[in-house]
Amino acid sequence: MEHTYAIIMAGGGGTRLWPVSRKERPKQLLPLIGEATLFQGTVQRLEGLFPPERILVVTVAGQVAEMRQQAPEIPFENYLVEPAPRGTASVVGLAAAILHKRDPQAVMAVLPSDHFIRNRDLFHYLLRAAFEVARSGYLVTLGITPTYPSTAYGYIQQGEPLSGDFKYPTYCVGRFKEKPDDATAQKMLRMGGHSWNSGMFIWTTEMILGELQRQMPELYTALGKIAAGLDSPEPAAVIESIWPDLKVETIDYGVMEKAEKVAVLPAGGLGWSDVGSWDSLFEVLLPDMDGNVGVNGQHLALETHNTLIYAAPGNERLVVTIGVDDMVIVDAGDVLLVCKSDQSQKVREVVAHLKKHHQERYI
Repeated sequence: MEHTYAIIMAGGGGTRLWPVSRKERPKQLLPLIGEATLFQGTVQRLEGLFPPERILVVTVAGQVAEMRQQAPEIPFENYLVEPAPRGTASVVGLAAAILHKRDPQAVMAVLPSDHFIRNRDLFHYLLRAAFEVARSGYLVTLGITPTYPSTAYGYIQQGEPLSGDFKYPTYCVGRFKEKPDDATAQKMLRMGGHSWNSGMFIWTTEMILGELQRQMPELYTALGKIAAGLDSPEPAAVIESIWPDLKVETIDYGVMEKAEKVAVLPAGGLGWSDVGSWDSLFEVLLPDMDGNVGVNGQHLALETHNTLIYAAPGNERLVVTIGVDDMVIVDAGDVLLVCKSDQSQKVREVVAHLKKHHQERYI
């Protein structure tokens, strides 16, 4: 594991977990599942694989202080601040450029800060295997073996097995697929050979910077200026002068879909969830005999089934449900959300509506 690093992407807003996830305190900073926050859980998951000095965090300025408090073991200089959101391509590029200057032999694992993974031992084994594949010259992604026909995730189609003596079954990527409709998702599940796109990537800094140079030359040029400015008296000022002009783009669209040497490790049994919406909590929290999940607060359920009742920490309001099925009820104190569980992905539309109508106090 020499020259290996973990890059935690931690600057998102988590709008689909509104109204608990807010602009000033987004979901990665919240203890949504247990006592630890999602960010702390991500850092703890890396113990035994990376020392703190080889863990870097890319986030926005408004979240750095809270993250340093939650994970004080990570050195201050390992918090990389993006002045404004510009998509994951810029996040990955910033981390790769800075890391490559520190260690030209670096191999980096890009990990979102808001995932839940139950099987840490398997996760460690997969990362070790992925680093081996990355060193052989591939952009590597971890694919999640589907357990149901989800329409909330993008998919990765597996191609031929990758030649080489690798520790874990590894495949060339046939192609990346957009989030499908229900019929397409069911078809891919029946066919097999497809993985959910987890958003976790592993590659050498040299390899990803080369792809950025080939596919996103404007971003690559900007990153070169940022890297050169690291030796200046005010490196943060160099980033701030360049960042606003960057194009907003994801690493998936900007690089992965057109890259030639891409490999996937299909991972089953991780116990993975991206905790991307309220209904995803049904995947990671243990329901009662009626399929109900209660988090924090107090809940009295009569003739209620398959319903999530979530209260913000410290909220002791009693929530009573009678004759309710397949619902999500979230009590954030100043906002009460009630929706059908299969509609919870639309919460971000509510946030967009509030922004449009200048109701920022609820965002």
